[in-house]
Amino acid sequence: MSNQEKEPVFSAKNLKLLSEPLGRNNPITVQVLGICSALAVTVKLKPAIVMALSVMIVTGFSNLVIASLRKFIPDRIRIIVQLVVIATMVILVDQFLKAYVFDVSKQLSVFVGLIITNCIIMGRLEAFAMANKPWPSFLDGIGNGAGYGMILVIVAFFRELLGSGTLFGYPVLEKLGIYKTGYENNGMAILPPMALIIVGLIIWVQRSRDKSLIGK
Repeated sequence: MSNQEKEPVFSAKNLKLLSEPLGRNNPITVQVLGICSALAVTVKLKPAIVMALSVMIVTGFSNLVIASLRKFIPDRIRIIVQLVVIATMVILVDQFLKAYVFDVSKQLSVFVGLIITNCIIMGRLEAFAMANKPWPSFLDGIGNGAGYGMILVIVAFFRELLGSGTLFGYPVLEKLGIYKTGYENNGMAILPPMALIIVGLIIWVQRSRDKSLIGK
């Protein structure tokens, strides 16, 4: 057996595939991909978490399938095959959401279906899954999906808290007595520009802490 075949399932190299997208190679803050859904589904925390998990599952399993089939996919139709695989995963996720979390599925509306067009997924299939084995490709998909989801959850946390005074619908600011100080819910927080502002602040904090990201 080769050294590559003997490599542990969770070797340092494989763990890096999971950890890097959470930080210095985040798909939203570093690669600047998937920004549209950061605007669309982050008004409330619950839909953002469901969307984050959905993208993570689609990315991970799409990577796994494409990596498993990569040697049998003719180059001239690889994009079509990738889209078919992504669409199949999205349909499965959409049906699962409708069956088990219908209220959230209604809130997400067409945005679950639009996961098909998320450039993070196609980017990982082209850049990684088409050139690597199934297990590393699966980890790469899960890592990039988690990195994307982490930003969605952070943005949704601040937008719901500042815009509605709630978290998961629970009246946090009211219970803390913040309204008694004269604070009123910030209507701008639930508008799309606030999502961009929060993402911009996250990028600023990340790059101020890691100077090697400046210029990327």
